[in-house]
Amino acid sequence: MISNQVIQTCLQELKAITKVELAVIDTTLSVVAQTSEFDIEDMSKVEEFMDSKAESQSVGGIHFLKVYDEKELAYVILCPESNHAHMVAKIAASELGQLVIAYKERFDRKNFFQNLILDNMLLIDVYNRAKKLHIEIEHPRIVYLIEARYDADSGAMEMLKSLFSPQSGDVVTAVDEKYIILIKQLEADDDYTTVEQIANTIVDMMNTEAMLKVQVSFGTIIQELKDVSKSYKEAKMALDVGKIFYADKQVAGYNTLGIGRLIYQLPVNLCRMFIEEIFDGELPEEFDEETVITINTFLENSLNVSETARQLYLHRNTLLYRLEKLQKTTGLDIRVFDDALTLKIALMVVNYMNWLDKQDYS
Repeated sequence: MISNQVIQTCLQELKAITKVELAVIDTTLSVVAQTSEFDIEDMSKVEEFMDSKAESQSVGGIHFLKVYDEKELAYVILCPESNHAHMVAKIAASELGQLVIAYKERFDRKNFFQNLILDNMLLIDVYNRAKKLHIEIEHPRIVYLIEARYDADSGAMEMLKSLFSPQSGDVVTAVDEKYIILIKQLEADDDYTTVEQIANTIVDMMNTEAMLKVQVSFGTIIQELKDVSKSYKEAKMALDVGKIFYADKQVAGYNTLGIGRLIYQLPVNLCRMFIEEIFDGELPEEFDEETVITINTFLENSLNVSETARQLYLHRNTLLYRLEKLQKTTGLDIRVFDDALTLKIALMVVNYMNWLDKQDYS
């Protein structure tokens, strides 16, 4: 609903231009807004006018004019009885009526997209309401999920709304207190490079302007409005998978999750069986930071010993000693491709299981 402050501002602006005193009363006979010199002495006259069939009426030197929300009475505008004042009241009624429509549509759009995200609507209702709200049904869109470690007063939501406006077809909303959701309307030639650039822009803006640490994820590009919930679910999965397997990155796209997405969807019992088989029934002690860095660097360099030693500032023999020590600990020689792949997957599965344990205790 329109705030009283918005209506008050409209009345003050009209008075400044026309010099006409105005007041607005709602259906509960409460004064919503009024200019400073307009005094309402007898509310019974307003009540009588509301109950009458008249659209406008003058009583006791005061002119009354009704404003509707569709076919329901929403407000009554009061002004002094004069031809000039009557014209100003009609202008005020027209402006107030347009505000009612605009604010109602804004509220309905927010409600519509929240229900769309949560799959709370039948397909026929999606199409019917979209048509009523003038929302394009077939247009490329994508859903971003922004997890911001922020206080309620941080202004993160307002900051995103200033960057992504409804005029561009974008929607910024939320379904809980933890995440902000951006439904971005894309151009026909936008691809995932553009999508990732937008995600990085959000991260940079939050870091530099709001001093907020954020994680941003996104789903796949969809072509129809009905698939918004699909992109949202993908973005939600991408956020979780990114935290588990790619914690050093602030942006996670569903299309770039790779094997992490597969592991995330495995039953936990199957993960435990895999780990027990790989490590002969015993999970090795947690690797220290040095070992983890060695493993990751070796894998990133395609099992190239010389390049890994160079990047780690190690003598080649020192690196080989570390790899042989790792082989004794795990039974896997990561200089061999199959063993390297097995260890990589095993470490990712262990990370996933540790994450699940934390969820149980949180």
